[in-house]
Amino acid sequence: MANEHPPRVRFLTVAEVADVMRVSKMTVYRLLHSGEMPAVRVGRSFRVPQDALDHYLRTAVVERDRMTS
Repeated sequence: MANEHPPRVRFLTVAEVADVMRVSKMTVYRLLHSGEMPAVRVGRSFRVPQDALDHYLRTAVVERDRMTS
């Protein structure tokens, strides 16, 4: 019987998320505080599961009105 372990979750720092999204760290903090992107709090720091970032980027919707202005 193979040793079956659940897949390990990779956690990213706010700076890493900001780098991937090419936004400021403050923008990431706003997403976390608003609940738009889930995170785990470790002491005073946040860690974002890679899956959560991937899901956010896949499902993000650009408002049509903003694109035409």
